[in-house]
Amino acid sequence: GKGENFTRDWQDFLGHGIFATDGEEWAASRQLLRPFFAQNRVRDLEVFEKHVQLLLYLINGQGQEIDISELFYGFTLDATTDFLLGRSVGSLGNPDSQFAQAFGEVQRIQYTRQRVGPFQRLVPSKNFWKGLKVMDSFIEPFVQDALNHSPEELDEKEAQSTNGSTWLQSVARFTRDRKVIRDQIVNILLAGRDTTAGTLSFLFKELSAHPDIYGKLRREILEKVGSRQAPTYDDLKNMPYLQHCISETLRIYPSVPFNLRLALKDTTLPKGGGHDGLSPVGVMKDTTVVYSTRHLHLNPSMYPAVSASSPPVLDFCPERWETWTPRPWQYLPFNGGPRICIGQQFALAEIGYTTVRIVQKFDRVEKYWGVGDDLVKSEIVMSPANGVKVGFFGDAG
Repeated sequence: GKGENFTRDWQDFLGHGIFATDGEEWAASRQLLRPFFAQNRVRDLEVFEKHVQLLLYLINGQGQEIDISELFYGFTLDATTDFLLGRSVGSLGNPDSQFAQAFGEVQRIQYTRQRVGPFQRLVPSKNFWKGLKVMDSFIEPFVQDALNHSPEELDEKEAQSTNGSTWLQSVARFTRDRKVIRDQIVNILLAGRDTTAGTLSFLFKELSAHPDIYGKLRREILEKVGSRQAPTYDDLKNMPYLQHCISETLRIYPSVPFNLRLALKDTTLPKGGGHDGLSPVGVMKDTTVVYSTRHLHLNPSMYPAVSASSPPVLDFCPERWETWTPRPWQYLPFNGGPRICIGQQFALAEIGYTTVRIVQKFDRVEKYWGVGDDLVKSEIVMSPANGVKVGFFGDAG
């Protein structure tokens, strides 16, 4: 679990949402989300298309330098709010930089506070409280929208709608507490905006550095769906090289590079004890266990010896997935166990769909980033430290 200390330390930012609670509170939050990530909803990719079209327009394709990472963060915010809150905030093309900057700054300071533990009161927090105020001002209209209708009116709207209610409307039927609704929205924005945008950013950063991989991916996409046709959910699943590119990105750049769990009772870990570290090790109740998904993914002992079919662990090579299959608990981009990411399939569909639409349209992408730009920022969510400066060429029309 997360434990009382984590819930207390994160309550100003995440409140009592799904990422900061245990037990019945956590189960209730997860139950609210579960129906909206059922396969029949995830398979409906139309929610992405209008936002993708604006993204393609802003990319342009004439080779000018753009920070594709910045565009992805606007895109994922719009797609997430459209899908779960019922309307897009329209940040792409007209970015709400104040919210984006505040959201990032609050995360940075919250992560610092978490790392210093008992010394967190020494961390300067002026920008933290300022950022929270900006965030809450951004979220308040959504909260008000949710409360403008009575539970009975929301039941009636759901019965009359062919698509059912939005997630936000379901939350409003569950509670009329403004703080609870606010907390749920913050948690879902953190999950839906930052993780997917980070993965797309790293994927296109690698594609810009490997034109041969971009070319191979584009050939697969054009063979499957051509240069104009929007892919279906089944199309995405039937593009193995696309799936390998996404898996390889998540292997090297897992969205949440560090995580923790608190032992809710006396328990054991399967390895770590004994003189050779291969025996079980006891973990007493209330012990915090910190782990790094990224270090796990990049541990050379998990991979075969370097060869023609098994490149070095740090190399971006989608082909490795043709011969290498990680064992259980070796590859955890979406975590595992009861707290495995409930939005995993939605995220993969959004990443796959967006990638296909971009690669369909542009012949190639060139990297404009150089030495010093190949850095990552590992806070709550991993992201490129200096953005991703690239240029796209060959608009297919």
